[in-house]
Amino acid sequence: MRELGRRDVLRGAATTSFAVWDHTLVDGGAAAGESRVLGRRVGAYEVLALLDAHGPFPAKRQESFGGASADDWERAARIDPVAFGPGDAWELAFRCYAVRRPGGRVTLVDTGVGPAGSPAADWAPVPGRLPTVLTSAGISTADVDTVVLTHLHEDHYGWVVGADRTPMFPGARHVVQRAETAALAEGDTALSYVVAPLRAAGLLHEVEGRTRLLGGGRGGTGRGQVTLVPTPGHTAGHQSVLVEGGSRSIVVTGDALVHAVQLANPAVSYRSERDAVTARSSRERLLGDARRREALLATAHLNRPFIPAREETGAGKGTDR
Repeated sequence: MRELGRRDVLRGAATTSFAVWDHTLVDGGAAAGESRVLGRRVGAYEVLALLDAHGPFPAKRQESFGGASADDWERAARIDPVAFGPGDAWELAFRCYAVRRPGGRVTLVDTGVGPAGSPAADWAPVPGRLPTVLTSAGISTADVDTVVLTHLHEDHYGWVVGADRTPMFPGARHVVQRAETAALAEGDTALSYVVAPLRAAGLLHEVEGRTRLLGGGRGGTGRGQVTLVPTPGHTAGHQSVLVEGGSRSIVVTGDALVHAVQLANPAVSYRSERDAVTARSSRERLLGDARRREALLATAHLNRPFIPAREETGAGKGTDR
């Protein structure tokens, strides 16, 4: 018998459950109180939070994070109260990030749930709104010269191709860790939906380990830099993104953490992690570094896009600044 994978679990659950920083504010629509595209400036870079979709997760909170204590949940509710829907429901965002540099060129981090009929359609709230949100933020597909895929789960690569299955960002290199593509099992949808069309178009760029993507010089000084940081465990080749500039840093976490309960207690594992021990180590290391930097966390699934790591990680406080 074939072992049940992540999509099998989500599909089954969906049949019953799913029917003080500088600010840049751009008109756009959103859910869960995020009615505008929110941005933060880091050195020469502008980091924009782009909400592709919002809705309930197919699986319940207690099923997804079975190791969390009552105290963990209480602290998580103070960090992200919107995540706590009726009963045991988990309400979450599906968010991408754009790093815009002087001149208007853009690095996009993840591409959301995608159009109707995308691989995430079995369980996620498709169609997503990323094309509309990009337009609201003043970003065209031609402005995007790099797409970073934190990992190859369907709610993070949905808009890699459009409804016609051709690359949505034809002028962009798509950067993924080689360990991520190497670990894909035969028949994984990511192979046909992401890897094959990008390779055919010459757009797939595989890297190994920590990689400087933009900028140079000493980290965190001057105009800044953008660095890919391996954070394996959620998947074999999961990566996060560190944006530095001047005295400020933002960590785009991807799914190194997926719920506020993992900020309240980074030791709490998520049911769909490929390797829970490695994921915990990556999360604790990433969040520890973010605390030392007094960085903001830019999260994919929490309902607050930017969260101060110094206050939130393990502290149970819930005020954004």
